[in-house]
Amino acid sequence: MKFDFPQVDLPSEIVAWTDVTEDILNLYKQSCRLQAGIFAVCIEGSMKATINLIDYEIKENDLITLLPGSIIQFREKTERVRLSFAGFSSGCIGRVNLIKLLLGAFQKITEYPVLSLNKEVAGYFKDYFALLTRLAYNEEIVLIPELTEASLNSVLAATRMVYKNYSQQERKSSRKEEICKELVQAVTQHYTTERKAQFYADTLGISLQHLSTTVKQVTGKNVLDIIAYIVIMDAKAKLKSTRMTIQEVAFSLNFPSASFFGKYFRRYVGMTPLEFRNS
Repeated sequence: MKFDFPQVDLPSEIVAWTDVTEDILNLYKQSCRLQAGIFAVCIEGSMKATINLIDYEIKENDLITLLPGSIIQFREKTERVRLSFAGFSSGCIGRVNLIKLLLGAFQKITEYPVLSLNKEVAGYFKDYFALLTRLAYNEEIVLIPELTEASLNSVLAATRMVYKNYSQQERKSSRKEEICKELVQAVTQHYTTERKAQFYADTLGISLQHLSTTVKQVTGKNVLDIIAYIVIMDAKAKLKSTRMTIQEVAFSLNFPSASFFGKYFRRYVGMTPLEFRNS
């Protein structure tokens, strides 16, 4: 699967920073696709950004949650802006099952990657990101996988909590955006058994042509890309964090055989399941 967007990962399992300014954000004015997971809080100012081809204005105390696969582009700043953030590499993210850990919040995060927090809650995230910054840059501390995963789990738990307790953004979505959100919700519910685009068109009650055209216009991806993103994320988590055999992983995702699963996985990841497990 080839995309026009450059792929961006992190150089280490955890990268955290308490003072990201517009000077750094200006380096990402070109669209890119994240392989890592990024969690950030705006602590000063405001800025405009495009996330998955939808425009957002990020303001003070906003939480920004960018899951792997997100397409991002930072646009012109409206005033001085400062962010505090923690990022986890694709390797760290790949060892957990985001869908399971985020539970019902996964769908909301994909729909609303920018969420307004009150000052106190935003401060909690800022304080934890500051702690991760000290850990990440302390040469006397070895960040073993268990520690990085525990840090990721803590951030995911906090993110899940705020999405559960806070109402959805008042920002109105277009009908095309709503269709894409409904597609993601449907795929999240049925990806282990249904991978045909026609099924999801029928589920949403629209024609396949309308669904395909809409998804392409809004996200730049096709329907099968959306389905594959969810399937592959679950497969990666099982390959890295369980002792399941390749065949067991294949059957858990309702592939007819390990061979068929291997071809599907290689198509979207660029390596076999065994190569990924050993990487």
